[in-house]
Amino acid sequence: MNQKKLEQLEKKISSGYGNITGVVVLKNGMVSYEKYFKGCTENSHVHVYSVTKSIISALIGIALDKGHIKSIEQRVLDFFPEYQVKKGEHTIQNITIQDMLTMTAPYKYRLFPPYIKYFTSSDYVKFSLDLLGGRGKIGAFRYAPLIGPDILSGILVKATGQPVFDFADEYLFSPLDIVVGGSLMFENKEEQMAFNKSTHISGWAADPMGINTAGWGLTLTPMDMAKIGRLYLDGGIWENRQIVSQKWIQESTTEHSRWKKPNLPYGYLWWVNEDGYAAMGDGGNMIYVNAKKRLVVSVAALFVKRAGNGMKLIKDYIEPVFE
Repeated sequence: MNQKKLEQLEKKISSGYGNITGVVVLKNGMVSYEKYFKGCTENSHVHVYSVTKSIISALIGIALDKGHIKSIEQRVLDFFPEYQVKKGEHTIQNITIQDMLTMTAPYKYRLFPPYIKYFTSSDYVKFSLDLLGGRGKIGAFRYAPLIGPDILSGILVKATGQPVFDFADEYLFSPLDIVVGGSLMFENKEEQMAFNKSTHISGWAADPMGINTAGWGLTLTPMDMAKIGRLYLDGGIWENRQIVSQKWIQESTTEHSRWKKPNLPYGYLWWVNEDGYAAMGDGGNMIYVNAKKRLVVSVAALFVKRAGNGMKLIKDYIEPVFE
């Protein structure tokens, strides 16, 4: 470890990334660095925002491995036979799980998603289905931050017969010794805002129907995130047990679509780069895996507007310490 560069890293975090609560670095599967900030400890949980999506991707893979889902080419509506398609709607009938995973499904809303209506709805899955499709074309990348991914949670519930949290706890969290408090339901906006700012609430947000969110809402510690990164780096094996198939990990972290304007390659709810892949969430929350260097970096952070560039922090200040 380069001590001088380490001092530069911590100085940079203090000066430009004051919302970071913890950083863990694993090199060749071993903890090389673990540091907490803002009065946080190894037990501090934060809302990791869109990192939740990559956890959902892992759960879809596990459901496939176990035969609950036959193929990601299955149509979304196959899992919701009770859903009433509006007259004249055709696009939604052809959207597949793969389209959802690659963010290439179209939605009816345009520039401004109806977040208030979403958060106050009683059923996030149905709300998202009602906005799925429209006149857009399947196959064009369209990143859906919150409204849309919950459909995958609905699919997991339908396919496995279990709540998302229970399935995740049994087949992903518990094997990795990750402790998540349980499902959380918010009575009002104030409760949700408090959740976003908290470093001590452990759980996974759920809608009033009890279905856990897929695009946001999970709390983790930096070490929890590092474990997920290590699991993927090691081909889905944890303590000699295959948790997620290597095939699924390879497919998930291979480019299938691309956000053209910022030129960002995308896999199955994982961002892909030249060195590996990453799960990224608002505020700078991140699970970063450099497959070439056998390096995993996890960053936990509280949400702030105009947060520092987390990937730049890793590339310019963290990786050079552990070369």
